[in-house]
Amino acid sequence: MTFFKNILAGTAALTSLVGLSTFALADGAQGHGTQTHGTANAAGHAPLGVMGDHMHEAGGWMLSVRAMHMAMDGNLMGSDEVSDAEITAQPNRFFGVPGQPAGLRVVPQEMTMDMLMVGGMYAPTDWLTLMVMGMYVEREMSLTTYAAMNPSVVVGNFTSKSKGWGDTKVAGLIRLYEENGHHIHVNLGVSLPTGSIEEKDEVLTPMGMVMETRLPYSMQLGSGTYDLEPGITYTGHAGKLGWGSQVKATIRLGENDQDWALGDKWELTGWGSYALADWVSASLRVKAEFEGKIDGIDGSIVLPVQTADPDNYGGERVELGAGLNFQVPDGALAGHRFGVEAVVPVYEDRNGIQMQRDWSVMVGWQNAF
Repeated sequence: MTFFKNILAGTAALTSLVGLSTFALADGAQGHGTQTHGTANAAGHAPLGVMGDHMHEAGGWMLSVRAMHMAMDGNLMGSDEVSDAEITAQPNRFFGVPGQPAGLRVVPQEMTMDMLMVGGMYAPTDWLTLMVMGMYVEREMSLTTYAAMNPSVVVGNFTSKSKGWGDTKVAGLIRLYEENGHHIHVNLGVSLPTGSIEEKDEVLTPMGMVMETRLPYSMQLGSGTYDLEPGITYTGHAGKLGWGSQVKATIRLGENDQDWALGDKWELTGWGSYALADWVSASLRVKAEFEGKIDGIDGSIVLPVQTADPDNYGGERVELGAGLNFQVPDGALAGHRFGVEAVVPVYEDRNGIQMQRDWSVMVGWQNAF
């Protein structure tokens, strides 16, 4: 349900932005904002899930709206699927704290995340493009609680939710090379801690009580830290073919005011695309992700659940994505781009016990003027 709310919100934002950009075009802005390395067909665009993949000519603007839905189902220990019984047999990090059982007693079953991303780009010069992106996030997790003294007895099921604005990203894209259909630029970004890290909700305890408490790290809306996001992007094209790769890192600058920090992260992605026609292209993409454990601990997150333990975060993941890009060839929406990309994991090796990612899909709109 939250996904459709996000789509509705995205549609409203899209309508406003389309009107704005159409007005700008009518006011004489034609000819600005083309990609400095684009082609005449839709294969000149990277898949929708790749951020900061292109630059613009001096004076060019671009507005974008993306909506993403991600689903998780079941649990992994390392790279192996595990049952609820195997999880409740694991020790509780917080055993000894009043009210905490010896073993894990709350097991995540399913989780969804919906994200609405609104972004803008502006190129003050041909060699520099500035980018900003804000996001609204909704997270929902369903869990099963087992009895404190007998993990084979189900106490009940409950759902935890959090929603609000996430962290804000700003970046500069600096062109290094462009010639004969090849383009390279550096991504220099910073993530600003505008998302809450003190979200609370009600939980069902192993003693059968309902209490409000601070939610685990995976249910918080932001990192709470200023993060550097450096990277480098290469794209190429020839006729109906497009391709590219991108390496990006997220480096946490110290701990947040709750005494913890998410692990540093490295992402490597590569893609290829083919123009089925000038106005539509299909793409395939592979992405590898490496993320460290959480550093530190929030003293207010004390629960007999795997997500409350900072050691159960980070690891390795490889995903495959397939997408379509549509570029309107003429009419009032000429040049507007619509895209969709679906992604599934093909390999996961996670630190400790974590939920297993199932699939994600992203839809979006972009327009340069």
